[in-house]
Amino acid sequence: MANIPIRHIQQTQKEPDLSGSFSIRNIKALLNDEDMIQELHRHDFYYILILEKGSGSHEIDFTNYEIYDHSIFLMRPGQVHQLTLKFGSTGYLVQFKTDFFYTQNKLSQELLRKVSHINFCNLEGDGFKKMDAILAYILKEYNEKLEGYQEVIKSNLSIFFIELVRRRQNKKNTSNDNNQYAQEQLEKFLELLEINITTNKQVTQYADMLNISTYQLNAITKTSLNKTPSELINEHIILESKRQLLATSNQVNQIADHLGYDDISYFIRFFKKHTDFTPEAFRNNFK
Repeated sequence: MANIPIRHIQQTQKEPDLSGSFSIRNIKALLNDEDMIQELHRHDFYYILILEKGSGSHEIDFTNYEIYDHSIFLMRPGQVHQLTLKFGSTGYLVQFKTDFFYTQNKLSQELLRKVSHINFCNLEGDGFKKMDAILAYILKEYNEKLEGYQEVIKSNLSIFFIELVRRRQNKKNTSNDNNQYAQEQLEKFLELLEINITTNKQVTQYADMLNISTYQLNAITKTSLNKTPSELINEHIILESKRQLLATSNQVNQIADHLGYDDISYFIRFFKKHTDFTPEAFRNNFK
């Protein structure tokens, strides 16, 4: 069975200590006076695109975003995307493996989980300047590689993520404890869906993993997203189906099997119910 094309962080001779686990690049130097055009693919690492100036388009998991100034895109491992970034764009591209940022401190893991579902945000004025200054310092440490530079990079990544979470919370007015708890449970649920969707498709299974009742899980998703847990499960099944259809040459029966469906006819009916297309028609129309 063919796999979705997966890209890895490229290791260079200048960064042997990082073993292909972290990189930061200046966008202007990366473009080298040309447009950057990347076809549909996925990564096995976190990918953060921070643009002081930018134009083009960025499609993440089949949601298209227009690129403009002060845009920040964050993708977690496994997400599918394609990118057109126009010449003249400036900013940074940060890439890192999960293990690079994780430490024995569970707070770092919690922080990464909090930001991992922020695919896009836009910051204006002092908000973006503060983030830009953090990234400039990370780039400086990355290039100079003085003693302890990796820990300095990780610490500044934490500050960057904390700022990102704060600004998202300010926009959503999620300052009270109840809303923070609901948001944390929602993020955990979405992370579990990403990992387990091919094997677990029942609301009760995810409620058990979260150690909450199905009633509580339903209240959290309805309040936060105005969707039931079942609707979110179905959305993730369809999302992974689209990833497989557009980024691989696998047959529909292979994709159905990958997603845990023994009955290909049921899978085809399920896909058409939620997209108005059969899997083959979707592939032919959108590939």
